Amino acid sequence: MVLEKLGSSLKQTFRKITGLGVVDKAAVEAVVRDLQRSLLQADVDVALVSELSKTIKKKVLEEKPPAGITLKEYFIKTLYDEIVSFLGKEKESLELKPQRILLIGLFGSGKTTTAGKLAKWFKTRGLSTGLVACDTHRPAAQEQLEQIGKSLGVPVYKEGKNPKDIAKNALKTAKEDVLIFDSAGRNALDKELAEELKELKSVIKPDEILLVIPADLGQAARKQTEEFERLVGIRGIIVTKLDGTAKGGGALVASSLSGAKVRFIGTGEKPEDLEAYDPQRFVARLIGYGDLQGLLEKAKEAGITEDSAKQILEGKFTLRDFVNQISQVRQMGSLSKIMDMIPGLGMKIPKDMLDVQEDKMRKWEHIMKSMTPEERENPEILNFSRIQRIAKGSGVAEKDVRELLKNYKQVKKLVKVTKGGKAFKRGPFARLAKQMGLNFG
Repeated sequence: MVLEKLGSSLKQTFRKITGLGVVDKAAVEAVVRDLQRSLLQADVDVALVSELSKTIKKKVLEEKPPAGITLKEYFIKTLYDEIVSFLGKEKESLELKPQRILLIGLFGSGKTTTAGKLAKWFKTRGLSTGLVACDTHRPAAQEQLEQIGKSLGVPVYKEGKNPKDIAKNALKTAKEDVLIFDSAGRNALDKELAEELKELKSVIKPDEILLVIPADLGQAARKQTEEFERLVGIRGIIVTKLDGTAKGGGALVASSLSGAKVRFIGTGEKPEDLEAYDPQRFVARLIGYGDLQGLLEKAKEAGITEDSAKQILEGKFTLRDFVNQISQVRQMGSLSKIMDMIPGLGMKIPKDMLDVQEDKMRKWEHIMKSMTPEERENPEILNFSRIQRIAKGSGVAEKDVRELLKNYKQVKKLVKVTKGGKAFKRGPFARLAKQMGLNFG
């Protein structure tokens, strides 16, 4: 889970405000102390945390809340707004148009895997994409990019003796809308790397130069970003490995303060684990308010259509439809990431429980493959001998087959009771979300 520790502590902080009887100086200072502790543990600079604390206390204790919201709601809104501002303010993603993108960064930043993720990001949005393997310094870097390209169905260009020649040849032969150039890294930004990047920049004439930095750099990300900015003039930042370190918050803050915008964040190892960075939606997920807009985007990328979703919500689906939807949901990412996008659920469901459910979903897909078309359409005909055959054919226990059937029936009943999840659009939660600028449909 992305920034799990920071997210958990921030959720507790927001819950504390919700439970306040009176919003007075003592209560505000107690909440701010919790926030300070959370941010310092995420490797955010001490001076910045101190400044943020002063701003929050001044606004909540000295300013009058806008008409229509209570002081408690204003406290929540202020805290949310200031954390968003702290982590980058506004979204600034890449334009969906033909372009050349140069990825730069040091060893271990995840440039090559990020190149593949970025190629998939453009491809799912309708643009043809090519990868250019300009890293001739790291052994097997070009082979790694070739494997990534093959798995994504994206061509990889690597003809040439050196990075400059490879880039030139790719520009001559490639016909794709978007070309992503993977450059070499070093252990430090030395003279050799500086010259190589300047040369590549002059040959490629990139529309975007994106610096790839790992989240575990923490607040040191600011210095690295500023050094690369002076060298080649970066247009944006991709922060990788946010799912594997407690320092990610510090890296996001430091990157934003450098003057360059964080364009994307890496949230896992899979090709789809790259998302356009939107500070408002990112913070909303961290504090447990979800991100239904992001959820809908991921659903669309996974091929879940409006008609098929409507069919499920109306309870008009077969066992085959049910498992097909599960397969598409799994393409959207891990269950923990999906739950974080649903208001209120990210903070309530333990990760180990989600892991168990994900394992079950994998089994259900195998079970479906061992069924006949008739059984998928009419699960009522599944008697003891059929269940026995299906379990043997799919390599699972008979109880797993029965559990799938039980869950299918339960979901059909649940959908009728919840009426498509309309509760999220009503009540005090929806009103406060609107005040915070969050759109949940």
